Amino acid sequence: MRDSVIADIRVLPFGTETPSLSHYVAECVNILKQAPDIKYQVTPMATVVEGPLERVLALVQQMHEIPFDRGVERVVTCVNIDDRRDKPITMESKVQAVEEKLGASPEITLAEITA
Repeated sequence: MRDSVIADIRVLPFGTETPSLSHYVAECVNILKQAPDIKYQVTPMATVVEGPLERVLALVQQMHEIPFDRGVERVVTCVNIDDRRDKPITMESKVQAVEEKLGASPEITLAEITA
């Protein structure tokens, strides 16, 4: 079996009654909570997931359907996939690699460096 991929996902419903999308995000996160084999992190602009490619793509499809199930008639879903085959990657290892290049101590996070 292949190693995990990392993907960021944005589900963008168009023609909603309100400009707020947080309730759609919450429903997408509920799908991820039901997937114990998937790691995820909600960020201000996207949700990042880590898991087997086939599983991630299946979850993307489920998340894409949520706005349609709520009566929205147009949805754009954006997905970026990092599929590295030369060595295993994790969300944590990607952040750690950047922190090491910044010379950050283990107690300092990227958020603290950019603040």
